[in-house]
Amino acid sequence: MRAAGQRVGGSARAHLIASRTGNKLSRCPAAPLRRLLIMISAVTALAACEDSGVRPTTTVQATDSADQVLEGFSHYVTNEGVRRSRVEADTAFYYEPTQITELHKIKVVFFDLKGTEGSTLTAKRGTYRWQDGSMEATGNVVVVSPDGRRLETESLRYDNATNQIMTDKQFTFDKGEEHLEGNSFRSDPDFKNVVTDRPRGVSGEGLLMPGQQ
Repeated sequence: MRAAGQRVGGSARAHLIASRTGNKLSRCPAAPLRRLLIMISAVTALAACEDSGVRPTTTVQATDSADQVLEGFSHYVTNEGVRRSRVEADTAFYYEPTQITELHKIKVVFFDLKGTEGSTLTAKRGTYRWQDGSMEATGNVVVVSPDGRRLETESLRYDNATNQIMTDKQFTFDKGEEHLEGNSFRSDPDFKNVVTDRPRGVSGEGLLMPGQQ
């Protein structure tokens, strides 16, 4: 798969940092780039890189093992030709051997079978697997549907094959006056079929759910 406007992989093991405002890239061999990230204020480190003329607006602190670093990451996830979601991130760290991309400050927009935008997920971090299109979001995960239903948890997985979101962490789910909490959650991204474990909360009529006091 390819990120929008980017070719993922390649034989050269290099870090790429894209300018947010330009179409050019500053390219540096991997070892000098590591020195640049560690000693960003050193003029000698900047001089060691071959500059195409446009410098990045921000410098990304990348781990040494990342094969590519992309800013402004955007990628459509499909299943059998059907568009399932659009994954966006401020920064993406691509690891070629494992075909995994680590994402920072992510946003995922889900689509229904007609191609209409549905729920939107936001989180601090995410992991995207290129082989099957699955992903995991962590840190202040929030999913909001077009009609206002809202799921909050600390960790959420998305399975592209079944088009389901799931968590085995504590969660809260709000729909109008209805408030639900539980120990696990599974649903389609638009919350049409919700399955929970040990649910507790208040129904839309203001009544406590079974097992509450």
